[in-house]
Amino acid sequence: MITYPYLKKGATIGVTAPSSGVPSPLHDVLKLACSRMEQRGFRTDIGETTWTQDKAKSAPALTRADEFNGMMTDSGIDIIIPPWGGELLIETLEHINFENLTNKWVLGYSDISALLLAITLKTGIATAHGTNLVDLRGEFIDKTTAMWESVLTLNSGESILQYSSEKYQKEWQHANPSPCVFHLTEQTVWKTIGHYPVKIEGRLLGGCIDIIRHLIGTPFGDVANFRNQHINGESVIWYLENCELSTTDLRRSLVQMKLAGWFENCSGLMFGRSEANKPVDNYTVEDVYQDLAVELGIPIIYDIDCGHLPPQITFINGAYSEVEVSDGKGTVLQYFRS
Repeated sequence: MITYPYLKKGATIGVTAPSSGVPSPLHDVLKLACSRMEQRGFRTDIGETTWTQDKAKSAPALTRADEFNGMMTDSGIDIIIPPWGGELLIETLEHINFENLTNKWVLGYSDISALLLAITLKTGIATAHGTNLVDLRGEFIDKTTAMWESVLTLNSGESILQYSSEKYQKEWQHANPSPCVFHLTEQTVWKTIGHYPVKIEGRLLGGCIDIIRHLIGTPFGDVANFRNQHINGESVIWYLENCELSTTDLRRSLVQMKLAGWFENCSGLMFGRSEANKPVDNYTVEDVYQDLAVELGIPIIYDIDCGHLPPQITFINGAYSEVEVSDGKGTVLQYFRS
């Protein structure tokens, strides 16, 4: 079964950096994010790893894992939100005390998605793939991003509906601050292979494919055991986003996932928008999706609100979901079903 944490009013946010910390020149960005959260009624407890960054990580792997483990068992901390992603979270996984994890939300994306997926696969505790902390530093929050709080305050047994965004951000403009952080300029269009309306349902699993592919063949990526132990063999909807992979590397990664059995009893796949999806020798990302659709015989939805071209829908690993796409618009209905 799946266990769902609950975000209470006035919750304390544990801010720790299991991947990258915040270098000194950007400390004000983190301080602003924490200040905004406190203005919205939260409290913050900031770990030491959050303030440091060297050699592509916030701290040595054991130090990062110890701080995360401590926050997960600290009854005074209600939710963990890292400042952002990074590169080397995978180093920490062998030091995470999965058997002692308490039922509290962990929210993030990018490199953090390895931790999110590993927690859900190993323990059956739901995790939240969505915004990171520094992107909540704006004076205002767009309505797609703002749903993170509504989703995480849902009670077990309840459901919540999210809609595709109206517009998305094509590029980061750090030198041109926005009251909403994001510069939402491009029209959002959810697409499907075959260009026909799609409705799929199943348990959600996913993350940044650059990162979660490295869980294959490890104790942290045992999807088959998760199916048997936690969801009684129900079908899975995979949501994936590509940060930096070429189309050919994306294709290799998807084939590897298929050969590892990750797509068995899969009812559909969803892919986020990506700036990395450049053709290689005339092999486009649409070709990748088309090949996958033919091989697996399932619907493929793409350019959804997930990943490094925000805003993002908050996807809950382990939740039961019904996803519908028609005329460029999409809805994601999530049930907190055990």
